[in-house]
Amino acid sequence: MVKITDVAAHAGVSPSTVSYALSGKRPISAETRQRIERSIRELGYTPHAGARSLASSRAQVLALVLPLRKGIHVPVVMQFATSVVTAARAHDHDVLLLTQSEGEEGLLRVARSAMADAFVLMDVELEDRRLPLLRSLDRPSVLIGFPADPTGLTCIDLDFHRAGEACVEHLAELGHRRVALVGSPPEVYARDTGFARRVADGFREAADRAGLPSSVWPCADTSVAARALAERLVREQPDLTGIVVHNEPIVQPLIEALVAQGLRVPQDVSVTAICPDEIAEQAPIPVTSVSIPSAEVGAGAVELLMAKLRGQAVPESTLLPVRLTARASTAPPPTARPAHG
Repeated sequence: MVKITDVAAHAGVSPSTVSYALSGKRPISAETRQRIERSIRELGYTPHAGARSLASSRAQVLALVLPLRKGIHVPVVMQFATSVVTAARAHDHDVLLLTQSEGEEGLLRVARSAMADAFVLMDVELEDRRLPLLRSLDRPSVLIGFPADPTGLTCIDLDFHRAGEACVEHLAELGHRRVALVGSPPEVYARDTGFARRVADGFREAADRAGLPSSVWPCADTSVAARALAERLVREQPDLTGIVVHNEPIVQPLIEALVAQGLRVPQDVSVTAICPDEIAEQAPIPVTSVSIPSAEVGAGAVELLMAKLRGQAVPESTLLPVRLTARASTAPPPTARPAHG
């Protein structure tokens, strides 16, 4: 069994320095702390959880607020949750799961009971009602997402505004003449969820710059809704040649519905998506997409929290860069679309 003296020898410090780094009872330089943490990971040292909690007055627990509510695609949410849990365990922290429905009361209950040392919040709304409370709590927090005013908060996410832009720019470079965004379910927009609004804003702005007529179509996350929307697009926008989908569950159903309407993908209409790579890659027609880097975002949120718990300064805003991968679902538009039944 690895002992604290083994960690000290490996890191080239005294056992008391290792103890101070674990307990937080005395300040340790960032360089020394990083060396100790590296030795702990390499040696597989596991401090006694009760002793660490008692010495540091910390629970060694992070609270993760999950958005388990209508309009949210649970498999993608769980990707973020898994990355948070994995990163937290690498720092010898457990994760307490809260649901969005608990709201401010849930945050206050956890903070008052000292069940968790810090918070990670997902599904951030532009005017999120939880933010005044977060700013007042004596526990650090990180938001996966951005409100309208992030002042005094720590936020991390994919640059969803840029994601919307990138999809339109890809279609414009191919020569497309009219584009449409098939967006998140209506209730997601009704809540003013930050990521959905930012995608729509980026989409519109890029289309305007390129001189492309554009439209935004919120869509429920069901195959029935995808089929109904495909029929409407074909009927109301016969000159539509490019579609951006920001609604993971209907990426494939929408393509199937377009084909059922007599359109070929990508010969007649090109489709791009903002979704996890596996959704784009596993479709019968691999979809050109902007990847949602859930592992990077979740791990980044935990790293920011760990730094805050150590008293280190962190950036208020962290936007992960957009990565668009071209696949078989996009191509130059037809010079003239044939009639379809």
